[in-house]
Amino acid sequence: MLLKSLTSPALTSTKQSFSSKDEIIKYLIKKLAEAGKLHSEETFYQAVMDRENLSATGFEGGLAIPHGKSTAVKEASFAVATLQKPLTTWESIDPNNKVELVILLAIPENEAGSTHLSLLSEFVTRLSNEAYKNRLLTSKTNQELYKNLDRLDEEKALEVKKIDKTILAVTACPAGIAHTYMAAEALVKAGKELGIDIFVEKQGANGIEDRHTKGLLAKADAVIFAVDVAVKDEERYAHLPKIKTSVAAPLKNAKGLLTQALEKAENTPKRDHAPEESASEVPEENDKKRFKTEIKDSILTGISYIIPIIVAGGMTLAAAVLISQAFDLQDLYNEEGSWLWLLRQLGGTLLGQLMVPILAGYMAYSIADKPALAPGFAAGVAANLIGSGFLGGMLGGILAGYFLKFLKQSVKPRGTFAGFISFWLYPVVGTLVVGSIMLFVVGKPLAFINTGLIEWLQSMSGTNAIILGALIGAMVSFDLGGPVNKAAYTFCIGAMASGNFIPYATFASVKMVSAFSVTGATIIGKKHFTHSEREVGKQTWLLGLAGITEGAIPFMMNDPLRVIPSLIAGSAITGAIVSYFNIGLNVPGAGIFSLALLQGKPLLAAGGIWFGAALIGALVSMVLLIATRKSKLNKEKRKKASQAAA
Repeated sequence: MLLKSLTSPALTSTKQSFSSKDEIIKYLIKKLAEAGKLHSEETFYQAVMDRENLSATGFEGGLAIPHGKSTAVKEASFAVATLQKPLTTWESIDPNNKVELVILLAIPENEAGSTHLSLLSEFVTRLSNEAYKNRLLTSKTNQELYKNLDRLDEEKALEVKKIDKTILAVTACPAGIAHTYMAAEALVKAGKELGIDIFVEKQGANGIEDRHTKGLLAKADAVIFAVDVAVKDEERYAHLPKIKTSVAAPLKNAKGLLTQALEKAENTPKRDHAPEESASEVPEENDKKRFKTEIKDSILTGISYIIPIIVAGGMTLAAAVLISQAFDLQDLYNEEGSWLWLLRQLGGTLLGQLMVPILAGYMAYSIADKPALAPGFAAGVAANLIGSGFLGGMLGGILAGYFLKFLKQSVKPRGTFAGFISFWLYPVVGTLVVGSIMLFVVGKPLAFINTGLIEWLQSMSGTNAIILGALIGAMVSFDLGGPVNKAAYTFCIGAMASGNFIPYATFASVKMVSAFSVTGATIIGKKHFTHSEREVGKQTWLLGLAGITEGAIPFMMNDPLRVIPSLIAGSAITGAIVSYFNIGLNVPGAGIFSLALLQGKPLLAAGGIWFGAALIGALVSMVLLIATRKSKLNKEKRKKASQAAA
């Protein structure tokens, strides 16, 4: 990059005297305005000071790089000043920094993610060379300072004894721009000087850059987290000794951090790198994920993010349901604004409103990184609006991910409009396109299916009770809250309003089947399930007692071709049993306390049949879940064995 193309001799000043940071900034802004680079001095000054309030722009070694991104900037440029007397009051990463070189960057708002990053990166790289920095500081005239901006010396190759160690690092700051890249540069430079192989993954404004591959993760001896925000996919580094510090630390003492990492690697040897199948599977260098692998990773990522939502929302809703039924507080439960109603709304919102957008958003994120988050969330909201449940959310997440992937490949963030593309075009166009497809293309067929299913069930009302009960049971567990499930619920509520209480009793009993069967399968057949599946399984029976089916969703997403038929089989049996014995329920709701409200038989007999039917169905589904999972694992073992033999 030619720095002189973004400035001029009129924007360079040497040996100036200032008493405060504010005075320096105003001086340099005035220079930019006089050079015709700004629409408004006041607006740009406010943008610079807003950035100053976020975090320190002073670094170390006498350097400060204030910057502002604003519509008040006509074109990207910068002004430079060296100080006669170092300023000690400039807030800096290094508390002892005495500022004597100030570079003010003026960036148009639509170039925030491109020119801004490349200019900062270029300055960081050049100023890490002490000879270059000293040339700027010792320039006697404005013209000399201007010329020295692009005067680069060939660095002499240092003869450094190579250390047979590999260190990984992750850098990330809240803004994801300046410090992320400067810390990475400092670590790489220190690694060269110490003879250490260091590979830095930057988790910045444009997503993850230079992602660590499986090969690097296996080879590495330690990892440094130089971050001020959470590390993405931190579980990748579980086998490595870790050094955790702030993103500013490498700018002060990168060599010291690398030395600490080497010592920790020596004293705490790494564990074997044997990653479980996870949402953060990393491809090797220059190796694109296969479509099947990408879809699988996307689903696993979505599952990992919705499990806490399902558990928290489900348990909160379960508590509200069980309290209302145990203490006969149905009126309070339904009274808008009451404490029990609010508790019910909290749990219901987590499950009914947040879960699907989070699922879709992070599935899209897995495929196309950060730019796909907004379109993914929008696809999930659209899935809620059209009532497509988690299956619609999965479809929306995959659609958003691949559309954004296509958009990123077709419209790359380069040149003047790079910031506009990254921060406006990707999220807005992605949201409009994916949201419209979900609402107007996917929505109408789903509405047609929903209406058709309700009419079909109504046409069967006078047929064999066992067949109708089995159909209701199968529909309830087909998509766990999706359009098929909702069609069954709507039919059962309509039947209740017409005085037929048997369908709703069937519906309420079947809602426990999926949760009970998942818990049973992960306890009895635990060796066939992953640790995370077993942990979720421990919770789902409690959700089932409150008539909440969502606990089984992660299992269904992970292996739908085996899990859906397994749950349908047990649920159909439960539905058939309840309907055959003419058990009725005339109060909407589900859960164990519906036992006291059952009709059609003496209370004890009705309760035994209704709850016993749920247990029988759960037993059938549990056996099928274990058998199909065992079959899948054996098939995978045979496939691996044949590949190894070949």
